[in-house]
Amino acid sequence: MADGNETVVYFSEQVIVLCSCALSFLGSSLIILTYIIWADLRTTPRRLLVFLSVSDWLSAVSYAYGVWRVFRTDSLDCIAQGAVSTFANTSSFFWTVAIAVYLYVFIVRSNQRAADSLVWCFHIVSWGVPLAITVAAVCLYKIGYDASEVSVGWCWVRIHAPDRILWMLLTGKIWEFLAYLTLPVLYILIKRHIHIAHAALSEYRPILATRPQSQSFSSMADMKLTLIPIIFIVLRIWSTVRFILLLVDSPARQHPVLVTLHGIGNTSQGAANCIMFVLLTRPLRTRLCAALFCCSKCRADSQDAAQRLLPGQDASTPREEDRSSRVETDG
Repeated sequence: MADGNETVVYFSEQVIVLCSCALSFLGSSLIILTYIIWADLRTTPRRLLVFLSVSDWLSAVSYAYGVWRVFRTDSLDCIAQGAVSTFANTSSFFWTVAIAVYLYVFIVRSNQRAADSLVWCFHIVSWGVPLAITVAAVCLYKIGYDASEVSVGWCWVRIHAPDRILWMLLTGKIWEFLAYLTLPVLYILIKRHIHIAHAALSEYRPILATRPQSQSFSSMADMKLTLIPIIFIVLRIWSTVRFILLLVDSPARQHPVLVTLHGIGNTSQGAANCIMFVLLTRPLRTRLCAALFCCSKCRADSQDAAQRLLPGQDASTPREEDRSSRVETDG
């Protein structure tokens, strides 16, 4: 457990959370790379997912450093790590809500132009507000060692700050609570609209079944984006529980299981998004498998050619690259 207000972070907890950070780092990187590599997948919903992944990538890196170090004082790297994780974590909240708002306007209001016009507002709010809050917190010396009261080794709001509860709210919790209220409402409205639309068009299912395959893939991808709020709530709830236990001064917030769940939840969103929107998305999975197979085949051919190469023979021979099938999506 812990002595006084300090929550002990055990080695086993460090290992588990570091593994979670590594998976989130890889998952966020894969989402970003697939968006860069395949131009036909650059739809607006997936672009918003990339911005969310950038925030999750920064969170994974900063949290991993904090969990690895397990800070004990207000050192310079503690403050730097706390500032980066505060910015990235808060930005992740805003981008998650932004995706839900975009889908609501695009699907429920059936107004793609209005939805696309909101992207610039999303950038201003989702990057600007977290940056302003983080800069203010650092300048007012609110970021620092927090004794893992509502963290897992990393730094956040200084434990000795007299108004630390207020700054905990401003640097994350109030936005987390608002997301809990906003996301389910938007998600339910989207699902309700889809259900009504499907019911109204049920008599035309034979016609709809002949739609181009690209539209089917695009629709499936857009619908999967609605699962982001659910993933968000499931992963973030453990952090909220520990914060509430802190408010009531309950020692249960220091329980190793709750601390571990908190660490996993705060660092796993990138990995969860990758599983849902890359590995479980058939067009992307097919392309990745094709790319991996092509790379392994090329390496095997290269090794085989090198073994059979005669003295003085040039090893460089042109190779024909396999291309995976392109999947058309809405821009």
